[in-house]
Amino acid sequence: MSIGPDHTPFNSPFTGTGPRTGVVVSHGFTGSPHGVRAWAQSLAAAGYAVRMPLLPGHGTSWQELARTRWQDWHTALDAAYLELAAECEHVVVAGLSMGGALALRIAATRPVAGTVVVNPGLVIDDPRAPLAGILKFVLRSTPAIANDIRKPDTDEGAYPRTPVAAAHELNKMFKDTVQLLPRISAPVRVYRSTVDHVVSDKSIRALRRGLTHAPLEVIRLENSYHVATMDNDAPEIFRGTAEFIRAVTGGSTPDAAHASQKDTADD
Repeated sequence: MSIGPDHTPFNSPFTGTGPRTGVVVSHGFTGSPHGVRAWAQSLAAAGYAVRMPLLPGHGTSWQELARTRWQDWHTALDAAYLELAAECEHVVVAGLSMGGALALRIAATRPVAGTVVVNPGLVIDDPRAPLAGILKFVLRSTPAIANDIRKPDTDEGAYPRTPVAAAHELNKMFKDTVQLLPRISAPVRVYRSTVDHVVSDKSIRALRRGLTHAPLEVIRLENSYHVATMDNDAPEIFRGTAEFIRAVTGGSTPDAAHASQKDTADD
């Protein structure tokens, strides 16, 4: 008997021995904590306090998502940040896809030690995106781009349809977030799949242009597609995130293996 996706939030206390550090983890658009659960659990196992909320409109139905606004998603993640900030010396923010954009928003508006994002979205390539505000009145949903995963028999548990109204909100949030990027000053690490059928390199270029005051490191993933947190390179993401957190909180410096993968060339 197969077990369905687990959409529930995930919380864990700090159990480490170093500086009290918390990590806020965000899932992506039309997805749920299921897509990043193993990532959050790996950070909890490393001793960090973790908060991974279920964003409003997610984990239920695409019709409910259509009734939410992007500010609802941001508010939910910001609340998770504030909860950790009240009990930890350092907070790191992390996210997949749209969750990456939300994590960057937190980094631009709150004091964070660092940011880790996986295939972050900041630009929607669909030519219909500028018209979504009008299309939502005549077209309720479109087929979803889900399960962009190279690893066989892996299901991220995303919605089978994408609500156009929510896509309109996503587009507005992306544009607003890009404007905030110059405010980020803490280090940013990006895990970027070389093949991604959901988020194009336009988003990475927008991130490079916007991070005018923060160090940026891009690590390439050669064996995963968009949902890399559930794909073949997931163990590398999990190990690397813990290593990055240690580095930005004073625990250690990046090891040679990761330093050798740093990508400083423009996309």
